[in-house]
Amino acid sequence: MANRYTLRMELPQSWTIVDVFTGQPAVVRQKVMVGMSPREAEDMVAQMNMRDVRRRERAERKD
Repeated sequence: MANRYTLRMELPQSWTIVDVFTGQPAVVRQKVMVGMSPREAEDMVAQMNMRDVRRRERAERKD
């Protein structure tokens, strides 16, 4: 299963989490995921992709 979210470097030490389906910065709890430190962005993108995989697996089981 492909990852839904990826990282894009905007400036050195400034990263954005991008939704690969829309090409837009991801939004979590009404916060746009831009201007993040490398460590923060890597941790968050891993969590977001894990949650998305679980959500898609649940949706497939319902079909």
